Amino acid sequence: MTKHLLKSAVAAAALLAAAPLAAQELTIGLRAGPDSIDPHWSTLGSQAEALRHVFDTLVDVDDTLQLKPGLAVSWEPIDDTTWEFKLREGVTFHDGSPFTAEDVKFSIERIPEVTGPMSMTLYTKYVDTVEVVDDLTLRVNTKGIAPALPNDFTRLFVVPSETGMEQGNEEFNSGEAAIGTGPFTFVSWEPKGDLVLERYDDYWGETPAWERVVRKEIPDDAARVAALRSGEVDLINYVPASDYLAMQNDGDIETFVSDSVYILNVQPNVKDEEPQPITVNGEEVDGNPLQDKRVRQALDLAINRDVLVDVVLEGLGTPATQLMPEGFFGYSDDIGARPYDIEQAKALLAEAGYPDGFEVDFTCTNNRVPGDAVVCEALAQMWSRLGLTVNAQALNGTVFFPAAAREEYTMAMSAWGTLTGEAAYTYGAMIHSKDDELGFGNFNRTGYSNPEFDEVFQQGTQTLEAEERRALYEQASEIAMEDRALIPTVILQTVWAADADTLDFAPRVDQETRAYEITPAE
Repeated sequence: MTKHLLKSAVAAAALLAAAPLAAQELTIGLRAGPDSIDPHWSTLGSQAEALRHVFDTLVDVDDTLQLKPGLAVSWEPIDDTTWEFKLREGVTFHDGSPFTAEDVKFSIERIPEVTGPMSMTLYTKYVDTVEVVDDLTLRVNTKGIAPALPNDFTRLFVVPSETGMEQGNEEFNSGEAAIGTGPFTFVSWEPKGDLVLERYDDYWGETPAWERVVRKEIPDDAARVAALRSGEVDLINYVPASDYLAMQNDGDIETFVSDSVYILNVQPNVKDEEPQPITVNGEEVDGNPLQDKRVRQALDLAINRDVLVDVVLEGLGTPATQLMPEGFFGYSDDIGARPYDIEQAKALLAEAGYPDGFEVDFTCTNNRVPGDAVVCEALAQMWSRLGLTVNAQALNGTVFFPAAAREEYTMAMSAWGTLTGEAAYTYGAMIHSKDDELGFGNFNRTGYSNPEFDEVFQQGTQTLEAEERRALYEQASEIAMEDRALIPTVILQTVWAADADTLDFAPRVDQETRAYEITPAE
């Protein structure tokens, strides 16, 4: 039986069956899944994407990252340092207990106590204290003015206050503590394997179409595509560029394409002593060459972003010149396109004292986003034209991110998405000097520190008037990009694929695959 006839037979059977198609199972093949079922364990997008099926966030975002109600139905500042959140009535956790403001308070206070590989304090950095007014009203007192607090709370996953601070990975991963208010209940999870979910019939929102969802982690791109073609899965994410071209000419496959917020950024370590030695002719150089802005400018000028997009990514991307896509709050129109100029790059490198280049390690992810490994290798080849010897290594995220958190890389590359749609999220985390008291710089892995940037950025965080704040963030962006604090390369596009005419699916710019937003095709 041909694939076309098989699908016709299945469709006919579905029409005749007593049970509606909405009662069926959805199986999704994903490049990466969660590293834990604890929703406060890690900031990784693959973690959040998976766990929001079980746990709701206080504030949600639509497919273009515009804020919308989640467990909070409204929010407003009642003075310069206090936000009030009104909570949704009639929500219950999967164990039947009612959702109240106490649960939100507990969840906020639990985040700093969880010692995961990528701290979630990024989302609670402005919080000073939390006050429960009544069961459905919460006030958050902030450390100074915090206009972006609702944006940060789009990643505030809520767990029951009865969970207790002592519950950790063991209890969440077994399912004992995996109790949320989300559209699906937790059934089972195998690390690097399947996350199995069942529909929660008392969910406060729209009833999901699927009674059962299986999220299969299939990190190998070819294996994921094969799983779709064989019928093992109904939908896959992160279709490789090479397969996308073939799928466009295959009437049995439907593809869904979206721009994303994710940018592959080169991260040059500028500490006095680089973690991995930089050498010339086998001898370690004095000092750290990456501290010299001319060296960072040379690295930037040697990147041919058009080739990265058109050849390496086969058209699935756009050149990046700053850390956020165009139109985001804090994106500066005054930062022009980055030219490709290998001769100027060579001149800058010679001026910095390295006319014959140097040897440096360059470490990237190989399963974080589409194309990360091939872009990594392409950059190494481009920099070789400068006379550099670049030891490129692409690692699985489970290896890369813990080592990155320990700041073990001299030069690295991974993807970062501005998931809140505004600059405070990205620049406060990755560019601002490390400051535990203020909660900034918690993802600054390079040692970059510029007092001028910090001052301008902090002024922005303390400015309620939107256009004044936007101007300050744009100024901060210009300072950071002039310094090449990080070197953005490409903005990625994302491709999903399914059997043709089987699913209705609207792709999201945050790359999330939310089963409860997918329905059978009509």
